[in-house]
Amino acid sequence: MQHLPGMQHLRGMTVGARSTRPQQTLRTSISCAGVGLHTGSLVNMTLHPAAPNTGVVFRRADLDVMPGGSVDIPARADAVGDTQLGTTICNDADPSGSAAISTVEHVMAALAGCGIDNVVVEVDASEVPVMDGSSAPFVRLIECAGVEQQAAPRRYIRILRPVEVVHDEKRAVLEPHDGFVVHFEIDFPSPAIGRQAIEVDLAEPCFKQDIAAARTFGFVKDVEALRSMGLARGASLENTVAIDDDAVVNDDGLRFKDEFVRHKVLDAVGDLYLAGAPIIGRYRGARCGHALNNTLIRTLLASPDAYEITTQPPTAECRSWRRARGAVAMADVAAAPA
Repeated sequence: MQHLPGMQHLRGMTVGARSTRPQQTLRTSISCAGVGLHTGSLVNMTLHPAAPNTGVVFRRADLDVMPGGSVDIPARADAVGDTQLGTTICNDADPSGSAAISTVEHVMAALAGCGIDNVVVEVDASEVPVMDGSSAPFVRLIECAGVEQQAAPRRYIRILRPVEVVHDEKRAVLEPHDGFVVHFEIDFPSPAIGRQAIEVDLAEPCFKQDIAAARTFGFVKDVEALRSMGLARGASLENTVAIDDDAVVNDDGLRFKDEFVRHKVLDAVGDLYLAGAPIIGRYRGARCGHALNNTLIRTLLASPDAYEITTQPPTAECRSWRRARGAVAMADVAAAPA
């Protein structure tokens, strides 16, 4: 993907016995609209197909401060400028300082969970629409647009040794593992949440079925303070699990009994995809959020001995990919005229 450290080493690389996976983009453009979680403003968003090796690029269609019109912001860890209640990426080349897009983590998680390598995410405001507070609407958008394979091998970041960052009681770790597993622990004083832990093997079907629908959450007592800071102005019971007096306020309750920790997994998946490629390894997070996730990725990419760039997928993904290809081939045979 674009600007990923070490990508130059891929040139001339030979492919081993394990099958590579092709990069993927969308088959067609597709749009949605909603409010920004923090701005409360209406946002139109369109996902566009992109060429191989483009990576994920966010585009501010409402800005023309850069040569050529709209402003592009590559989705990379080093572009993250703010992590307060969401992940914000910026284009430092913008002389006005206005080229930023906030709350990108839910879209990033959907792209990661659906195996999309190359896409342009175009918005006409400073924030991604929150939709229902989860990644599920974005997963549905991707599925409606369709996925197209591309003539370039997918590239991965394989973790070679543990990398850890700690701040007070918060901790985030990446360690070697032949796959992509996320382990997360949270501990809130509210009885509505309490202590929760989950470990998820994030093959693509697992993300869509078990993680994508988990919604963001917050406490009613914090709303006025947040809004005075210019945050949470678009938050409502339609896009947030709200907790008041140690109980969930939403009439429809929770989608999962441990929806809170599942949403933290969702956030981590989105934040980790800002590394610029899928990670082959295990992530462990405890009481951490966007800030520590970003520090972890920056620390990893600043440690060349801690990772390698490879076109070889993890063993489980390779098996899954072979099964999927076989199923497609059999479907084509079944549909062919006799």
